[in-house]
Amino acid sequence: MYTLTKNCSMGDFENCGCDDSRIGQTGGRGWIWGGCSDNVAFGEKISKQFVDALEGGHDSRAAVNLHNNEAGRLAVKGTMRKACKCHGVSGSCSIQTCWMQLADFREVGNYLKKKHEQAKKLEMDKKPARAGNSADNRGGIAHAFRGIPRTELIYLEDSPDYCLKNQSMGFQGTEGRECLKGNKNMSQWERKSCRRLCYECGLRVVEKRIAVVSSCNCKFHWCCTVRCDKCTQIVTKYYCARKESGRKQHNKAKRRHRGRRH
Repeated sequence: MYTLTKNCSMGDFENCGCDDSRIGQTGGRGWIWGGCSDNVAFGEKISKQFVDALEGGHDSRAAVNLHNNEAGRLAVKGTMRKACKCHGVSGSCSIQTCWMQLADFREVGNYLKKKHEQAKKLEMDKKPARAGNSADNRGGIAHAFRGIPRTELIYLEDSPDYCLKNQSMGFQGTEGRECLKGNKNMSQWERKSCRRLCYECGLRVVEKRIAVVSSCNCKFHWCCTVRCDKCTQIVTKYYCARKESGRKQHNKAKRRHRGRRH
């Protein structure tokens, strides 16, 4: 939807351009609609036809996907912002021309990330519908959706616990994983590495000093080889490990980093 809207406003499609439906109208005190508003209606229409068509079923999963598709489209519309340009003698800005434009894609992503963190689980009636009675199924889905705003993301199942090893699902867990620690040049994300991988999974961090062998003192010899010495350096690395016996190994309340929903 975002890309279609942008391309439409830039004239990349035939018979599609800026949204000029309000040009010339008074928008508020001291400003009127003008400029090139992003044609979000076009992006919404085409993306809905394309993405929603992928959901051919009538079960709860299809209903959840359609709901989340709509929430995504509303996120693009909801994060749009007004941009204005001043007009007047000597830049007095006695009147402004304004238009609506899409927010930066990162801003839309951050908005949806917050929605994902606050997503609501759809509680379906556990009683099976009578065989062949699709009306029962549709009624149960409609009842489950009552009170859920269209702007909110929803999910059906809790995700597995990625902290724990699960061979059948391909999760290796975080025990034994290396984490990063103690470097001022690290990004904020890297500085939280040990907290995410170890502490939030109920594990502790152990420090190990390891001998690392690498090539050094390399020289070019005519012609044409490079010969190096082997140098050994002692480096400090950090790993997630089980807590000592007698302590609680796994604290579910702190596992905020793991995926929680499908």
